[in-house]
Amino acid sequence: MTPLILGLAGPELTADEAAFFKDCDPAGFVLFRRNVIDRGQLRRLTDALRALAGRDDLPILIDQEGGRVARMQPPEWPAFPPGGVFGPLYDRAPVSAIEAMLANAEAIGAMLREVGITVDCLPLLDVRQDGAHDIIGDRALGSEPMQVAALGRATIDGLARAGVVGVVKHMPGHGRALVDSHKELPVVEASAEELEVDLRPFRTLAAAPMAMTAHVVYRAWDAERCASLSSVVIGDVIRGTIGFDGLLMSDDLGMNALGGDFGARAGGVIAAGCDIALHCSGEMDEMVACAGAVGEISAAARVRLDRAMASVAGVGSGESCGALVARRDALLALA
Repeated sequence: MTPLILGLAGPELTADEAAFFKDCDPAGFVLFRRNVIDRGQLRRLTDALRALAGRDDLPILIDQEGGRVARMQPPEWPAFPPGGVFGPLYDRAPVSAIEAMLANAEAIGAMLREVGITVDCLPLLDVRQDGAHDIIGDRALGSEPMQVAALGRATIDGLARAGVVGVVKHMPGHGRALVDSHKELPVVEASAEELEVDLRPFRTLAAAPMAMTAHVVYRAWDAERCASLSSVVIGDVIRGTIGFDGLLMSDDLGMNALGGDFGARAGGVIAAGCDIALHCSGEMDEMVACAGAVGEISAAARVRLDRAMASVAGVGSGESCGALVARRDALLALA
């Protein structure tokens, strides 16, 4: 198995993709809007990926946050709100907000599990900061670390109730970035003391099964390398200060925050301490370069991967997506 999560070009697995994936045996796959048409097509695609990999517990990822980040969209699937919607209710009635988020996340999970998706890149634990770029914006769960952690835990728990693994992101915090890391490299000038605010939700949820790094430079920790490529940030901050021992994946290697060719990017994040390199575009030449640069998955990474997927084994939502959404909406109306 190679320490890669890879994308696909379209809504069906092509012969070239099947041959390549069979050869390199990636740890998992990630799906985007280009891969999604309807329930039947999506279930056939995820079944084909599981059959190819020969693993019932294959990680098949998607970014289904709600709001502006949603790969599965109406009219085929219901729309979900962004994380920021739950803040006003939390201010008024924290327990009700947590219950609303539990129902929301379980509804998302039930929707994903129905079509064979097993991992959602959610929740964001980025603490929202005034003046930052709006790439996080209303996706954030709040600007107060305790609120972010409480709603983040409810998200992980709700997804798990439906048999879906959650991925906390963007470790160790994207909330201060002044630019969009999809387009350029953010550099955060905050002191180590100031960054303690950003770390708190991640430390509270350090037992999460999976996490994703941020393509952000934090000068207080490593002035030269972004977190995804920094052995200092990964070793000392993520594994050390935060205490995270789950599966750690990079953010997408195709983002413009990173430089160099794709082999260097993939090899760099693995060398820095990420368990898995995430490549999303489905471009074959880029995937071939990544596969040639990373070698076999480490024994420690494989243990973390297996442990994360086992955390939801045999679990499935007993409540319908519609009933869960109705309960969420009734609670949100209290705000």
